[in-house]
Amino acid sequence: MAHMHKIAVIGDEGSIMGFRALGVDTFAVATAHEARETLRAAARGQYAIIYVTEGVASDIIDTITEYGHKPLPVVLTIPDSSGKKGAAMEKIRRTVEKALGADILFGKEGNA
Repeated sequence: MAHMHKIAVIGDEGSIMGFRALGVDTFAVATAHEARETLRAAARGQYAIIYVTEGVASDIIDTITEYGHKPLPVVLTIPDSSGKKGAAMEKIRRTVEKALGADILFGKEGNA
């Protein structure tokens, strides 16, 4: 069985609930401490890509930058619910497509 890297989204509940429909693991956080611990736990797990909503990312930018020099996980920010959701979904789709060479989330290469 092929090893599959997972994708996580960390942010406030309102911003991340829509991502569950994509089969992405979501982690709702309410404080900077919770966000920091969740990011560290996800990075230790099997997550290749971890998205953090901008509102949460601004509180833990120091922790996010710790992962900048490592090949995995890739930690990226996406707009939160106060921003444009379409832009966040598109950013995730493009990143996954680039990483895997196929548009797996949205089914242009088979299963969706």
